[in-house]
Amino acid sequence: MYESSDLRKGLKIEIDNEPYTVVQFEFSKPGKGQALYRCKLKNMVTGNQFDRTYRSGDKFNEAHLEEHEMEYLYAEKNRYCFMNTSSYEQEFLTEDQLEDAIHFLQENMKCQVLFFQERPIGITLPNFVEMTVVQSDPWVKGDTASGSTKPATVDTGYTLQVPPFLEEGEIIRIDTRTGAYVERVKR
Repeated sequence: MYESSDLRKGLKIEIDNEPYTVVQFEFSKPGKGQALYRCKLKNMVTGNQFDRTYRSGDKFNEAHLEEHEMEYLYAEKNRYCFMNTSSYEQEFLTEDQLEDAIHFLQENMKCQVLFFQERPIGITLPNFVEMTVVQSDPWVKGDTASGSTKPATVDTGYTLQVPPFLEEGEIIRIDTRTGAYVERVKR
């Protein structure tokens, strides 16, 4: 059980049998009266956000979330199939539940799937993935007018900015938290 004084950014709480995460948090103590805790909450199932103000002494239930290691298998229309690596059970997640993680999913990739009341609601990818550049404009030596980066598309269709020396067919490491290029992978 949490109290309003425990509220902070990233805390996961349960309100009306739905899991919420605190996106923004602000504490204020008016001259007289109780302290106020202003929060922006995001529903972890639907993605809806709203603002709510709580007073000191308000109580919240902890969101009972579980994470299971699962392996991404395949996509079927707008549903994505994941298999539990220990029980071999399969679960499907939608594009809305995956959000930006869709850009980095590769077949047989292992990731953490978040469950609430035994139903999947989201995933956590590894921090870094390796992908192949499938489309990139050639670099003209001495061409510095266009800046120090150029767009490149990787095998999942995701486009990002990379250094000009990278060519098609090269493997790069991408940070899944930011979607940014990290380094070229040498094999």
